[in-house]
Amino acid sequence: MPEQLWFTEILNHLFAGPVTAFLRLLHIEPKYPAAPISNAFSMELLVFLFLLVVFVLVRSRLSVESPGALQHSFEGIEGFVLGQSHEIIGHHVEPYVPFFAILFIFILVCNLIGLIPGFDSPTGVPVVPLGCAICAFIYYHTQGFKHAGLKYLLHFFGPPMEGMPLVARIALAGLMLPIELVSHFARLLSLTVRLWANIFAGDLITLVFFSMIPIGVPIIFSGLHIVVAVLQAYVFMLLSIIYVSGAVAEEH
Repeated sequence: MPEQLWFTEILNHLFAGPVTAFLRLLHIEPKYPAAPISNAFSMELLVFLFLLVVFVLVRSRLSVESPGALQHSFEGIEGFVLGQSHEIIGHHVEPYVPFFAILFIFILVCNLIGLIPGFDSPTGVPVVPLGCAICAFIYYHTQGFKHAGLKYLLHFFGPPMEGMPLVARIALAGLMLPIELVSHFARLLSLTVRLWANIFAGDLITLVFFSMIPIGVPIIFSGLHIVVAVLQAYVFMLLSIIYVSGAVAEEH
């Protein structure tokens, strides 16, 4: 049996049977049928439930005359994301801001939850950053097609080549296509490894110093971990904004 966090143990106790049956229906044999739910998934689910409750509370207490501290906090995050998006993408960024904001908040909470005793950061496991990277990957391509239609595919054949002979244009397009495809799929690897490696390393260093020197010194590394957690959530969001900007740019 794998080592389980308390929340993971509860989920496996309640849902191990149905989850194992569902995985087998998909022809996936879980390594531990009695504990098919991993710590990373349970922490991710816990973050989702926590944010759901927070968003419901914010929505139920929205006020123009007397906004509370929670509303001010989320309005500040929304304003920050809107400002970053506007600087990179330009005008008409409002439809993209909700995705960028929730991506930032979700990754940030996933990064920070590991600082609480009895919890782990799900972003310290590669599959969770990969899932976030896939969401960003699908989102910016979807926005590219939504913005330009099938003309978005021209983006994969390099920049416009007016004035060049037809043979040269075909040859250059054939050269640029594999380069562009590799470049776009490399973004998945880049987003995943950057987030996972930083959070995994931060958790590992904090754990080592807590085990060696349980008083005083670990606080410094916990503070450093908070800085890294915020920075990595910001970098992930910023790169997603840049990718959307490239997908919806007029020259594409």
